[in-house]
Amino acid sequence: MTEYADFQTRGDGEMTDLTGKVAAAVERSGLSAGAVVVFASGATGAVTTIEYEPGLVEDMKAALERMAPRDIEYAHNRRWGDGNGHSHIRASIIGPSLTVPFSDGKLMLGTWQQIVFIDLDTSPRHRRVVFQIIGE
Repeated sequence: MTEYADFQTRGDGEMTDLTGKVAAAVERSGLSAGAVVVFASGATGAVTTIEYEPGLVEDMKAALERMAPRDIEYAHNRRWGDGNGHSHIRASIIGPSLTVPFSDGKLMLGTWQQIVFIDLDTSPRHRRVVFQIIGE
């Protein structure tokens, strides 16, 4: 079964909690056990898990700035002039997808673990995340 989450973002590291949407899609699937793949379409978005609270959201932005600073030279920026070379690198480091198992129709996440989409681009975007659900 395939479902989608479409939403608007502001860019610049904005995180969107997808946990409820993923859980609802698993419930609608009618499957009791399996896995759901959460995949971010696009080259400047990423999917991961985090304890989704303001402190960690701020910490994640700071960590990404240390790993792929926005104010250094990127060949991508020289070629395209769009200033988002760091966005592509950050998205590649985190990755575009996540697989979450479920049992008894419920996601098997830890107590403080949420599924988030991170918009790493420099400006607002329309985003689409795909949920591919398999199981029994």
